[in-house]
Amino acid sequence: MDYRTGVGLAVAATMLWSCQGLIFRQIAVADPWAILFWRSAGMVPVVAAFVIWTGGARRLHAIGAAGVVGALGLILAFGGAVYAIQSTSIANAVFLFSASPFITALLGWAVLGERVRGRTWASIGVAAVGIAVMVQGGLDRGALAGNLAALISASGFAVFTVTLRRAGLADPMPIVLLGGIFSLIAGAVMAGAAGASLIVPVADLGWSLFMGAVTLAGGMVLYTLGSRVVPAAELTLISLLEVMLAPLLVWLVMGEGASRATMIGGVFVLAAVLMNATGRSRAAPIPA
Repeated sequence: MDYRTGVGLAVAATMLWSCQGLIFRQIAVADPWAILFWRSAGMVPVVAAFVIWTGGARRLHAIGAAGVVGALGLILAFGGAVYAIQSTSIANAVFLFSASPFITALLGWAVLGERVRGRTWASIGVAAVGIAVMVQGGLDRGALAGNLAALISASGFAVFTVTLRRAGLADPMPIVLLGGIFSLIAGAVMAGAAGASLIVPVADLGWSLFMGAVTLAGGMVLYTLGSRVVPAAELTLISLLEVMLAPLLVWLVMGEGASRATMIGGVFVLAAVLMNATGRSRAAPIPA
């Protein structure tokens, strides 16, 4: 695979992910735990097929305890994302999701002893300002739970990323598969604990399965393939397409806007991501 194809696959992945907010808004009745269950049910077979196709099934036994911790982190990532999008605006949720690289840097520093560059510390400070603005805005509008859920989701992805590094695993998909299975179980358990039903209208079921199989799992497959030839810093920049497109789609199709606090805080977070990623891209060679 050449570099240009890899970029195309990564862009296609982010475009698929950006459609998820719009799909969430089509779900009328199902609660977050039922959505988590059925979205995971749609995701698991696709990821399992990809793992088998790439020979990853032979590496499932080698993920170890760190891999299990990473899969548990994905429960927080997937569950937090579902709850956040159901509880706050799409713009607010995706801006807070994009804070994950900074939480990863802090967790890697604390757990793995990884050095955090000065530029990254500055980016973390800028992102923290944006997060504070958005969380305060959510508090004023009664959407604090959704904001906190988005930060929990970002933290779950950070746990997933750091455990990949700790275990020295280059292929994340076996852990993603295990995380999908764990999320399926967690959705059923939480629905039972909340007294909610997993039986949902056919339309909600279809949207949830489609989201899991196509936009979530399909995006992960494309992004994983693209990441084999595209540097990490460029992948970070490409992933910002999701942050910009997801709120735009729900605004164009459904007229869902964003509050002033969300837009101001989002600008800070996006600026922080750009500042951190462009610094890394200048330090690393770009393939021809």
